[in-house]
Amino acid sequence: MYYRSTRGAVAGQSFEAAVLGGLAPDGGLYIPERIPAVTAEQLAQWSSLAFPELAAELFALYVDSGEITKAELETLATRSYATFRHPDITPIRALSESQRLSVLELFHGPTFAFKDVALQFLGNLFEFLLQRRNAHKQPGDRRDRITVVGATSGDTGSAAIYGLRGKRDISVFILHPRGRVSPVQERQMTTVLDANVHNVAVEGTFDDCQDIVKQLFADDEFRVQYSLGAVNSINWARILAQIVYYFFAYFQAEASGLKRTDEPLVFSVPTGNFGDILAGYYAQRMGLPIRLICATNENDILDRFFRTGIYSKSSDGVAQTWAPAMDICVSSNFERLAWYLARDTVVEVEGHGAEAERARDVEASAVVAAWWTALKSHGGFQVDAATVAKAGEVFLSAKVSNDEMLATICAWYERSAEEHGTPYVLDPHTAVGVKAAEKLRVERSDCNGPIICLSTAHPAKFDEAVERALANVATQVRFSFDDIRPVEIEALAAKERRCEQVPEAEAKLIKEVVRQGLQAEGIAI
Repeated sequence: MYYRSTRGAVAGQSFEAAVLGGLAPDGGLYIPERIPAVTAEQLAQWSSLAFPELAAELFALYVDSGEITKAELETLATRSYATFRHPDITPIRALSESQRLSVLELFHGPTFAFKDVALQFLGNLFEFLLQRRNAHKQPGDRRDRITVVGATSGDTGSAAIYGLRGKRDISVFILHPRGRVSPVQERQMTTVLDANVHNVAVEGTFDDCQDIVKQLFADDEFRVQYSLGAVNSINWARILAQIVYYFFAYFQAEASGLKRTDEPLVFSVPTGNFGDILAGYYAQRMGLPIRLICATNENDILDRFFRTGIYSKSSDGVAQTWAPAMDICVSSNFERLAWYLARDTVVEVEGHGAEAERARDVEASAVVAAWWTALKSHGGFQVDAATVAKAGEVFLSAKVSNDEMLATICAWYERSAEEHGTPYVLDPHTAVGVKAAEKLRVERSDCNGPIICLSTAHPAKFDEAVERALANVATQVRFSFDDIRPVEIEALAAKERRCEQVPEAEAKLIKEVVRQGLQAEGIAI
C-alpha cells in the first residue's frame, strides 16, 4: 500500500513517510493509492473480535507487512486501547428503543473525547517508528526525532498531549485559540508539565491556528530543519484509527438486535474538521453498508455544500458556539473527500487499465488543486449537480443552531429519565448529532431505521453549556454535575499550569516559540 497527495505532486509514499510527514510537501493531504475492499466473509469473521483485534485487522489492510508486521500492529493496538476505561472501548448506549436512536460513546479514553481513539494509537506509532530508526545508531550519532505542531479547537490538543507526553525524541507544540476552548479543555492541556509538551495560546480563532500549522508545513526549510510531524486529522493515521469504530459499532448493532438483517444503518456525526465522518466514508467505500449524516452547528460550510454544491467560507467568519470543537470555517479533511468526488464525477479519461487509472488520479489532483486555489483566492468554489448527487449517495446533512443544541440536551435528559429511569446527559457536540438525526427523520423517509449518533465527548468537559441547558429541567430527577463529573476532571482545578501566550496569529511568532521551546529542552537543531 502506497500513499499519494490529493494535489498530485507526491505519490508512491510509504505508510511511514505519510505518517511522519503529516501534510504532503505540495500542501495536499495523503490518501491511500487504493481503498481495500472488504468481503462479506471478512465481515463475518471480524464480527466477534474485540476492539484491539479488529483494529489490527483493519490497520493491516493499509500497512504493508514489510513496513510493520501484523504482530507489531496487534501490539500497538493492544497498548493503545489499554488506556481506555470501558472494556468495549467504544460502546453503544441506547437513548430510545422506541425511536431506535442510540449513541456511540467515544469518550472513554484518557481525555474523555473521541480524539483519544486515534491519538493514543498515533502516539505509540510515532514512538515505534522513531525507536526503530534509532535502534542501530551509535553513541554520539544524531538521533531521528520529530517536532509535532498541531492546532486544536479543544479536544485534539489534550488528546495529542496525553498521547505524546514523555515520549523520547518527540516534542509537541499545541496551538489553541485563547478563550475559545472550554475551561476543562484548557486545563487538560496546560496542566501537563512534561518537558516535551508546549502549550501555546494564540489570539485568534481555530482557523487562524490551523492556517499557521499549514504555513509551517509549507515552509520546506523550516519543516525539514525541525522534522515537523502532524497530529491533526490531516495525518492519515488519525483517519485510519477512526475507521475501526464504524465497523465495531456496526457489529455491535447487529449482535444486539439494534439493526435487523439487511436493514440500513445510519451514523449521525457531529462534524467540524471532517476527519471523524471521513473515516466513516472510508468504511463505506471499503464495503460497510452504512450512510452518514453530516451534522454541523452554526458554522455550516459542510451542510451548505451537501445541499447546494457550494463550498464557501462564511462572510461572517467563525461563529462562537457552545460546541467549540465544531467552530471551524474551513474543514481540512474535506479535501480528501473532494479528491474522490472529483475522480468519480469530474474527471474525463478514456480507456481502461492501469494507465487510465493513473491518468484519472492525476486529473483528480489537478481538479482539487484548482478548487483549493479558488478557495484561497475567492473564498470558495462550486461543483456541478453530478458531484452533489454522488456525495448524496453516502452523505446527508443538517444544521443545528445554538438554541436547538441546548434544547436537545434538555429534551433527552427528560426523555431518558422517563424511558430508562436514569437521565442521560449529552455533551453539546453529541446534541448536534442527535438533533440533526431528528431533523432528517422529519425530512426524509429513508431515515426511519436505526440511527447511531457519535458521542464525541464527555459532558463534563462542557460544564457551562450543559448547566445552561439543564437549568430548568421539568423532570423530578434534578441535574447535578457531582453525579457525572469524573474525578480526573475534578482534580484538574488544583493542578499547576503552563502555557505560552502569543498576541497575534502570525507564523513567525510560532516559529520563534518552537525554537525557544526546543532550546529549553536542550535540543540542538
